[in-house]
Amino acid sequence: MKSFTLAVAVAICLASQALAEATSIDVKKTSSCGCCLAWMDHLEDNGFGPTGEDMFAGLLVRFKLDMGVPQRMVSCHTGLVEGYVIEGHVPADDIRRLLSERPDAIGLAVPGMPLGSPGMDQGRWREAYDVFLIKNDGTSEVYSSYPGDE
Repeated sequence: MKSFTLAVAVAICLASQALAEATSIDVKKTSSCGCCLAWMDHLEDNGFGPTGEDMFAGLLVRFKLDMGVPQRMVSCHTGLVEGYVIEGHVPADDIRRLLSERPDAIGLAVPGMPLGSPGMDQGRWREAYDVFLIKNDGTSEVYSSYPGDE
């Protein structure tokens, strides 16, 4: 019985440590956007600790531009994680890769709201989309690509 109790205590400690080590992402969004909440659920399901802050639409747009997101890269929500900007429905794996590689850049973006991207998965079909790396000079390059359904 003692070894079972010890095993349970160790498991609880490890689980608590894993939760404490979840990378936090501060998400700026509007209060009426359900896909933003669905994207935050995707992040949480993939080991991140998202927190949301509602902003008025005009202030949110100003915030995005102030953070260096080019207008052509804008989506519905903006996340901040470890000095990077995450614009739109960026998959958790790409965020993890960004944090591992640590490029000298503003962050990542999925412009618009492509169906099938995290938070926009409708279960019907998936649009092809790209995740872009936003460079410090405002230019961008494809960071990863996701195929659509034919």
